[in-house]
Amino acid sequence: MPHVEIKYSNNLKLDMLSLFDSIEKTINEKDDSAGECKSRAYPCLEYKYSHLLVNIALLTKSHRDKIFTKDLSKKIEKTIKIHLHQSAYFSLNIEYSSSYYTTNAHLVKGDKLEVL
Repeated sequence: MPHVEIKYSNNLKLDMLSLFDSIEKTINEKDDSAGECKSRAYPCLEYKYSHLLVNIALLTKSHRDKIFTKDLSKKIEKTIKIHLHQSAYFSLNIEYSSSYYTTNAHLVKGDKLEVL
C-alpha cells in the first residue's frame, strides 16, 4: 500500500487524478505486489519558486533494494514530468516504512471507502 503525497506551487496546472493514476501504474508495473496507492496533493498558495515535491512511502520488502529504488525513482520522475507542462523545480523522495508501521482499512458497516 504505497502512499503518495505531492506538495506543489498552485500556479502549476496539473490534473492530479490522472497523475495519481499514472504514478500508481508506474509503481505497480515495477512491483506488482505494491497495490493501491493512497494519494494526496497539497497545493501551496504562497511560494517563492514554482516547485513540485513528491514523497512516496513504501513498505520495506527484501526485493526493494538500492537498485530497485533507483530504477523506480527514474521511472516515477519520467512519469510525473510527462504531466508537468510548465517550468518548475522538482524533488522526489522514496522512503521505506519501518517494521513498526501499521497499515490497514477501517471499515464501517453500511459505509464505503471513497475513491475518486
